[in-house]
Amino acid sequence: LELFEELQDRGLEPNVITYSALISACEKGARWEKALALLDELQRRRVEPETITYNAVISACEKGAQWEKALELFEELQTRGLEPDLITYNALISACEKGGQWETALERFAELQQRGLAPDIIT
Repeated sequence: LELFEELQDRGLEPNVITYSALISACEKGARWEKALALLDELQRRRVEPETITYNAVISACEKGAQWEKALELFEELQTRGLEPDLITYNALISACEKGGQWETALERFAELQQRGLAPDIIT
């Protein structure tokens, strides 16, 4: 995150790849709130998030036991016209499982198969 601030101090504009990497770092550091803040910042700067960006934020929410927020982000991703991939579903299903939301997890599992995605060992 310090490098990100240094980039900005030098006048360099972050792009979607920069933000996605930062959000992923927040996920690995269990900083789900910072991940959400970065997603908000990205959108304020009119940088268009991609599926991988949402995957990182949903994963951060999963690590932070924020299943409701993960579900919200999943819906937002689709509202923006982006397609969830297997990583998206795996993170969302895991978030729901950790939140004790088995029915929702099973619904999303069925949905991923209906979309033609094949579950993997993580699913």
